[in-house]
Amino acid sequence: MQRLAFKMKLNKGQKETYKKRHDELWPELKKLLKENGVSEYSIFLDEETSTLFAFQKISGNGGSQDLSSNPIVKKWWDFMSDIMEVNSDNSPVSIPLQELFYMK
Repeated sequence: MQRLAFKMKLNKGQKETYKKRHDELWPELKKLLKENGVSEYSIFLDEETSTLFAFQKISGNGGSQDLSSNPIVKKWWDFMSDIMEVNSDNSPVSIPLQELFYMK
């Protein structure tokens, strides 16, 4: 099992919309993530900076960031593009974070 972490940026004033959309996560997206080894996925918000911190537990060598060519993922990106910082293809601007400490 691997642990991945990355950060993204939420647009100001979009906390409730972001939370609502994730509370209503599409079943097909959840299924896709699980089928691709994502067993846990948490996203935290630093309200002071609007920074989103994401954490995933995955089996195998990939995570949600490796599903960029999947039509379900692209549709989700389009759906989320109005409330967060995105690249030209509507993928979230995502910065990988290096793990420096882990306690079991």
